[in-house]
Amino acid sequence: MSGHCDTPRRNVPVYAADDPAGLELAIDLLRRGRLIAFPTDTVYGIGADARLPESIAEIYIVKQRPPDKAIPLLVAHPADIEPFVSHIADEARRLMDAFWPGGLTLVLPIAAGVPAIISPGPGIAVRMPDHPTPLALIRRLGAPLAATSANRSGNPDPLTAGAVIEQLGRRIELILDGGPTMGSRASTVLDMTVWPARILRTGPLTAGQLRTVIPDVVE
Repeated sequence: MSGHCDTPRRNVPVYAADDPAGLELAIDLLRRGRLIAFPTDTVYGIGADARLPESIAEIYIVKQRPPDKAIPLLVAHPADIEPFVSHIADEARRLMDAFWPGGLTLVLPIAAGVPAIISPGPGIAVRMPDHPTPLALIRRLGAPLAATSANRSGNPDPLTAGAVIEQLGRRIELILDGGPTMGSRASTVLDMTVWPARILRTGPLTAGQLRTVIPDVVE
């Protein structure tokens, strides 16, 4: 699939995820503070440039997301998280080595000065997705994406571009369509600001799989 098309139901531009023109437009929109949607290895995400707090705030509005729910960061390399976290424990590095890229989100201690709009609490959620589209966006943008599932809060996670259109319609600027997602569930979330580490959401990775790397994981 390549080229540009406008959905007959909404006027949001849809490009194939492998279309260079769509990727260029997506980068331009992100740099200008706009929101886009894209496929990941879990579900479709809605994202903004993580350096732009006003754009991140718009994600909350578009999704009708409660303000106390943090927005995760997607990175293209573990080193990308360093400006956003105060400390990376050896246990966290082992989990990154074992499960990144992939369906594991780690909540790590947040660095001083990170805008509260990203995370109002003591931790910040970070993940390296196993999908070429968000990785290409992050690398071309030169910054992590503040990104979460491209649905209205409380609604089913979108697994196709069509599902994104149904839920968000014109409230975003562009959709990169990569077909149905490889996964069907949002990522497993592991809180490493506490010990033992605690699973906040079970997704593709189970507690048993995580315990093969660090035994101290509770559900």
